[in-house]
Amino acid sequence: MQVGSVDEARTKAVDLATGAGGYVAGENLRGGTGDTLQSTLTLKVPSASYQDVLNGLGALGKQLSLTSKADDLTQQIADVDSRLKSMQASVDRVRALMADAKSLSEVVSLESELTRRESDLESLQRQQQELSARTSLSTVTLDLVTPAQRYVEPAKKETGFFASVARALSAGWHALVALLRALLMGLAAVAPFLLVLAPLGWLLRRRLRSRRPAVPAAPAFLPRPTHAPDTDTGTGTEGDADADADAKA
Repeated sequence: MQVGSVDEARTKAVDLATGAGGYVAGENLRGGTGDTLQSTLTLKVPSASYQDVLNGLGALGKQLSLTSKADDLTQQIADVDSRLKSMQASVDRVRALMADAKSLSEVVSLESELTRRESDLESLQRQQQELSARTSLSTVTLDLVTPAQRYVEPAKKETGFFASVARALSAGWHALVALLRALLMGLAAVAPFLLVLAPLGWLLRRRLRSRRPAVPAAPAFLPRPTHAPDTDTGTGTEGDADADADAKA
């Protein structure tokens, strides 16, 4: 809502809420003073006076936007009431059993069970009180700005298939950027250690290689094996001569 003075409008809004039997549930002041001050009030007013308070707030200045929402709590209230009655009856039964307990072990066991059921009962009672407060009180959130300030209405969230695809792509891109940033940060953290350890590793490797025993080089060629003289040469010559003599005869 656009008002001439945020301070004056805020005071009147609080008076309207408290005058109707409500109260200020929260307040957020932003900016400095005068034309730069902004205020967001969260008011709780009785449901019966909700429309009257809303009309009074509308007279404080120029209404820029209005959003109204109503929740049907009938089914939820009926469910909590039914569970509350059942749990109360269960607690009463355990208490009756404790009164008739004969041994110490029975008393200890029943006390543990009673504690658990009483805790569940208190939880249901708190839910009932919260639902009762929600049905008896209405919530009004009032934003106060001055004409010198630019009021931007909250953007509505787009729905549909293409909007879902666009959001998924945007989320994937942000995840990829975050992963690359993490990898670069990891490399930057490890780089100083690599700069120190790399020269040390090179020197250690060179020193180990210098301590290895020298391996003798293999000969360029191997000597060819020598063969024994052929002892059958003479015998073969005599055989050939005898063969020639027989041929002449």
